Amino acid sequence: MKNPLAGVRGAAQLLKRRMDDPDQQQLADLVISEADRLSALADRLLHPRGMAMRSINLHEIAERARALIAAEAGPEIKLDRDYDPSLPDLHGDADSLLQIVLNLMRNALQAGATTIAVRTRAEHGAVVGGRTLKRAQRLDVIDDGHGVPQELRESLFMPLVSGHADGTGLGLALAQEIAHEHGGQISFRSRAGNTTFSLTLPAEPHHG
Repeated sequence: MKNPLAGVRGAAQLLKRRMDDPDQQQLADLVISEADRLSALADRLLHPRGMAMRSINLHEIAERARALIAAEAGPEIKLDRDYDPSLPDLHGDADSLLQIVLNLMRNALQAGATTIAVRTRAEHGAVVGGRTLKRAQRLDVIDDGHGVPQELRESLFMPLVSGHADGTGLGLALAQEIAHEHGGQISFRSRAGNTTFSLTLPAEPHHG
């Protein structure tokens, strides 16, 4: 996996040097940084060392995900945001949480969404994994796609379950595992034209 990523990174660097348009240079920078992130993620999967937990801002992660999805989807997809500016930083692994948001937004694209919104809110008394969090932060990915098929709703976060013919069924299972490692969880509610996937994370550092 890392050798192809190195090739992608090198090609993006070459393209950037040949580009005069600042917008195209910004896209090349996005490809370079994403190749670096995926390479680091592959490193951690191949040689587990635990997550790089630090103080992070949920809105920075959301904005990076929006930029990547905008580059993938093109101008025909409308991307909205609704952030709570009062949210403080929380403790987490930025690359892993970015992977969750990207998975949720890509699922929305695959569900035929034409509008995807990312919303953040503070939560008090959220119940996660049978325990009540005094303070939490929630990130919602809301889309107008065709929704989660009824027959998949009970098993959606299990490995190898996918609503797409070419899907591996690993995206949501991995996303839920990452959320659990942060002491949080992913939940959803869905009907045709209005689906919301919610990532809820504890505001305080999670210890095992």
